[in-house]
Amino acid sequence: MNSHEVDYKIGGHDIQYVEIELDPNETVIAEAGAMLYMKDGIDFQTKMGDGSEPDKGLFGKLLSAASRKIAGESIFITHFTHRGMGKSHVAFAAPYPGTIVPLELNELGGKVIVQRDAFLCAALGTKISMHFNRRLGAGFFGGEGFILQKLQGDGRAFIHAGGTLIEHELNGETLRVDTGCVVGFQEGIDFSIEQAGGLKSMVFGGEGLFLATLRGTGKVWLQSMPISKLIDQLSPGGSNANKGERGGLLENLLEG
Repeated sequence: MNSHEVDYKIGGHDIQYVEIELDPNETVIAEAGAMLYMKDGIDFQTKMGDGSEPDKGLFGKLLSAASRKIAGESIFITHFTHRGMGKSHVAFAAPYPGTIVPLELNELGGKVIVQRDAFLCAALGTKISMHFNRRLGAGFFGGEGFILQKLQGDGRAFIHAGGTLIEHELNGETLRVDTGCVVGFQEGIDFSIEQAGGLKSMVFGGEGLFLATLRGTGKVWLQSMPISKLIDQLSPGGSNANKGERGGLLENLLEG
């Protein structure tokens, strides 16, 4: 697998963008709608697939598209190719306030598992596929923590973390995290979703019904403000009101 070698720079503060520098005939792939601007010579095409397996037939492309649909993503990926001379640039914007994280896949074992909405763009040759959690039952109840994608290749890929990015290097350790705060982790990290304490703690504690547990050796990327929390905080009343409603409901049930 030989990904295109693309250079880049990341700019911005609260809402960042990444500008990709392309040589002639180099290509970068991105989620539909992520493009911010592009300069002369850049041609773009929307395709069904990431282009990592150019000889894949129609049936294979349909299967890949179906897996992206299940993961809640668009079945199409946009390919941006420099058709002109010299160098040109195309930029992609983060979808909400946070941090863009460059991943050197060849330095990370060639595979990284990320949350379904974390992927932003990557060099052509990067394979994007759905990653199934072995603990299927717990995953369904864990919500965001279940739907994961695998980024596979030997080039550069870019993901987005909401709020502040926190990177942990686990060395045979265990880390328990709010399910929505996991951005990604290296393949080989054991990932599961477990119940967070008893009924009273889950309702009154405000930490959610489940926690993601990561065990093993490798890198883990976390986000301080996933989009679900941002929406919750911006909604009328915010999370405190919702917690109060849940608490009141439990009290009524216990007293009734």
